[in-house]
Parts: sequence; C-alpha cells; structure tokens
Amino acid sequence: MTIEGEKLKRLEEQTRRHFLKSCSMGLGGLALSSLMGGCGNSASGVKPNVGFLGNPMDPKSPHYPGKVKNVIYIHMAGAPSQLELFEHKPDLIKLDGKECPPSLLEGKRFAFIRGIPKMLGPQAKFKQHGESGAWISNYLPHLSTIADELTFLKAVHTDQFNHAPAQLLMHTGSPRLGRPSMGSWVTYGLGSENSNLPGYVVLTSGGNNPDAGKSVWGSGFLPSVYQGIQCRSDGDPVLFIKNPEDINRDQRKASINALNEINSLSYNEFNDPEILTRISQYELAFKMQTTVPEVMNIADEPAYIHNMYGSDPSKSIFANNALLARKLIEKGVRYVQLFDWGWDTHGTSERGSIDIGLVNKCRQTDKAVTALVLDLKQRGLLEETLVIWGGEFGRTPMQENREGKTNPFKGRDHHADAFTIWMAGGGLKKGTSFGETDEIGYSGVEGQVSTFDIQATILHLLGFNHEQMTYPYQGRPFRLTDVSGRVINEILA
Repeated sequence: MTIEGEKLKRLEEQTRRHFLKSCSMGLGGLALSSLMGGCGNSASGVKPNVGFLGNPMDPKSPHYPGKVKNVIYIHMAGAPSQLELFEHKPDLIKLDGKECPPSLLEGKRFAFIRGIPKMLGPQAKFKQHGESGAWISNYLPHLSTIADELTFLKAVHTDQFNHAPAQLLMHTGSPRLGRPSMGSWVTYGLGSENSNLPGYVVLTSGGNNPDAGKSVWGSGFLPSVYQGIQCRSDGDPVLFIKNPEDINRDQRKASINALNEINSLSYNEFNDPEILTRISQYELAFKMQTTVPEVMNIADEPAYIHNMYGSDPSKSIFANNALLARKLIEKGVRYVQLFDWGWDTHGTSERGSIDIGLVNKCRQTDKAVTALVLDLKQRGLLEETLVIWGGEFGRTPMQENREGKTNPFKGRDHHADAFTIWMAGGGLKKGTSFGETDEIGYSGVEGQVSTFDIQATILHLLGFNHEQMTYPYQGRPFRLTDVSGRVINEILA
C-alpha cells in the first residue's frame, strides 16, 4: 500500500465514534469528571473513589454535621384538606352555605370551580391537644395524642394547582419532568449506610401511583444509581428478585462476575459513569436477594407492633408500609418515600368527599403514622430521622361546583395559596406551629413558606447548604431548590 493509501485508511478510521471513543476528553471523560466534581466538591466535600472497584453509594460526608441522617417522607397524594384536619376556622362555620365573596374569585384560577360557588364550613370538630395546644380535628384521634412531637407549617404555598406538576415541584423542585427527586439528591450527597440495601426506597399504597408517576422518585440528570427503588409490601418485594428456574445462587454470582468483568473493560475504555452504576446495581441486586426478603418481611414482627401500627401481613395496606419504613431506616436506608393515593376530595363521589372519603382515608393511615413516630422514638431513631407528612397543595374554603353546578357530595377544589405540612424528628422545635392563615384559611398572612423553603430546610437538617449542593448539567450548576428557597430557621431547635 502506498503512503497516501495508508494515510487515507487512517483518516477513514478516525470517525466521529472512534474519536469520541479514544479521546481522553471525550463525552465519557467529561461526564466522569462531572460526577467526580459533583460528588466531591459540590455535594459532600470528599472525592469518592470512582474507579472500577468504587461504589457511588459509599457513605459521604455532608457540608457540616447534620441534625438528622435519614428521611421518611409521607406524601398523601391528592392533597388532604387542611380545613378538615389542622385549620380551626370558626368564621368559616358562619359562612357555610353562603355565596363566595367576589374578592376570593377575582384574578384567581381554579382547577374546577366555575361561576360563584358556595362557602363550605369545616366538616370536622376541632380541639386543642398537648401542652402546645395544637389544633387537630377528630378525623385524626391518634395523631392528636402526639401533638407535642410535631412541628406544623400552617402557611405553605405553591404555584401549581394540578396534581402532577405540584407533586413534581414538591419532590424535584420543578413542575416539569427531568429533574432529580429529593431522595436522589440526598443519596447523591450522603450515599448509603448499608451496601446490601438501596439507599432510597419507595413504597406506594392506595391502589395507584401518584399522578406524576415514577418521575417523582427518578434520578433525572443525576447518575441513575441514585433513583428510588420501588418495593412492594406483599408478594416479592422487588420484581424478578428470585433466580430463574434451574439457576442457583452460585451460578447467578458467576454470571454477575462475568458481566461485571465485561463492564469493567468498557469502563476502562470509555470512562462512562453509567457503567459504574451498572456494576454497582448488579452487585446490589445480588445482595438484595438475601437481605430484601428478610427486611421486607413483617410477619415476624411481634403482635404488639402489629397492634400498634394496625398492620396485617396478609393485606396490602398503608400500615404495612409505615412499619416497613421503620424497619428500613433501622437497617440504614437513607431515604424512604411513602406515597398513599386517594386524598383528592372534590365531592364528585362518596369516596372523594370530605365528610366520608376523607374520614376513611384518615382511618386507614392515622394509627400507622402515629405508631411510626412513636416507634422511632422508643427505639432512639427519631432524633436522627426526619419525618415529613403532607400533600402537594391544599383545598379551598369554597365548595367545588364543577361546571358551575354544586357537586353531589361535599368537597373542595385544589388550592395552592395555603396548606399545612407537619414534620417530626431531630433538629426541630417540637410542639411548634409556624405560620398563620386568614380567618377562613384562604391565604397565608404570616410565616408563609414555599416548597423550596421546605426543601432547603430538609437539606439543612441533613447537613447541606442547599445553595452549594449542585450538579453540573447542560452548562450550568443545578440544585434541588433551583434559584429559590430559604431555611426555615423559625422551626429549628
């Protein structure tokens, strides 16, 4: 071959794919450097080992010592009515059945209210509880017994009044798809304390996933190792966790070793951090075959625990998930997310009403939520765990009148201006209520906080400055709280 022919052959081989494959600063190298920079500088201050033997879920240190190290987030998907649970508004009783004042409608957008609706008084009865004097309704008789363990945010607001965008905003910091969930940010920053279990576990109940789907526990642009792992409280806890027929554990281990040897060769060639994820997840899946069935088994819990939670191993119910949340935290899982579907009370059906459906949802969850807080406390876990309870927005003080006609059952429309969330656990002022709404619970008048403020506070309690916890993506650093958020210092101990 002539010299010119050899040059031509070399040029033909230097294709775009070959260039990206062989270039030390190709896309894989850039992505890897982003991962190292993100984990090492922005999130934890400690560079992780990102070589083949490194595990991206290894424990990492936060910016400063956190008050807590674990999170249990209980999301009541559909948005429970604060006016039937935590907001005692005697003036709203006086307005029951009267036409809504125009001032409450002008310039406002609602999901379903049209024309002029009627005002709707609270359907529950309220009393003050504990030394803190927290107002809690008769819908939550068990929760009222631990009022002094709770920290209430009474004037939370959001800018989304439809379920999916509001859920995304609450858990990912954006009403649009594509951002990492809060659990992903937390495990990205802290890693996991148990290499045999996922760092971020999701449990659902109520018969459906939340309206936003699995994106509310996705990893977005973070490496996929940080996404939530959905487990089930009945049947196999994780689908396909068992070995196929005629495949024993030694054979499965040998196959994983072979796959990871291939993956290690690919990683050494391309430096793609997603290959590290694949290696880590294969290893984790193998370990989970023995650890997950044991941890997810609640049948061996003593009878007094089942009585305390109202759990039943033979059923698929919220109480089982609450008990599992305690077990998972006890085993070192960093972030546990509970989603319970069915809290959307428009009044279009008996199930979706505030005087029947909401009562039933409270009966299904109240005992278990209370038991979870007490159980964590008696085991010495509450001071290192943050428990959060809430929905994606609140409900209107007016009765919904879909298409201008009063709905057949008592119900309320979506309301973004004011709703209630409570927290419990380490680093908080117990028995505190921060924020206040007007006399009918329509708008916050004092201590208003946003979804970004809540996210900033959660990260702060875990030891992170929310403004400095970033990840480089599309040419700029992204963070959970976007360009907003402040730590709610008023509720910190």
